[in-house]
Amino acid sequence: MEGSGSGSGAAPSSAPVKQYLQEFSKLFQYYLDKSTPHSAYRWIGTLVMASIYVLRIVYVQGFYVVSYGLGIYLLNLLIGFLSPLVDPELDPSNSPLLPTKGSDEFKPFIRRLPEFKFWYSFTKALCIAFVMTFFSPFDVPVFWPILLCYWFVLFVLTMRRQVAHMIKYKYIPFNLGKQKYTGKKSSAGSSGSRAD
Repeated sequence: MEGSGSGSGAAPSSAPVKQYLQEFSKLFQYYLDKSTPHSAYRWIGTLVMASIYVLRIVYVQGFYVVSYGLGIYLLNLLIGFLSPLVDPELDPSNSPLLPTKGSDEFKPFIRRLPEFKFWYSFTKALCIAFVMTFFSPFDVPVFWPILLCYWFVLFVLTMRRQVAHMIKYKYIPFNLGKQKYTGKKSSAGSSGSRAD
């Protein structure tokens, strides 16, 4: 009888917590959805958070393993961000989605990891790493210059392979210099001007 009484008493006390967590989750998702079109502001906020994280690491002079793990995770995210959704190297049976000749039909570059998910994962990892710097069990003593050199070697080798893949399959993961639709005003005014 005591076991059933304590079980029923625990259910009502956990209900407000569950309701609060659901309301917080809805509010968080609402603001996350509102921030979606504002990529510049999102990235500025993330860079400010990264600066605070770096200042924290410099101030406490520790948590280098946490920073190394964060760096490896961010490198993995960057590779997903720079890679096409369907890799022609891994799926040769299917016709390549990326045009390989000038006469091929233009198909837009679709990322394996979209920009918003890249930003969200980047920011979440940064927050988790920042919180970890407040717990001493994560401060493993290491010789940090070795970790830094190893991370730079990994970065250079990974980027070299990614750039070689971009050159081989002739794609650019950025939309710099591509034409964008500007509306009726430019299409009406472009009849007398030279087309770019």
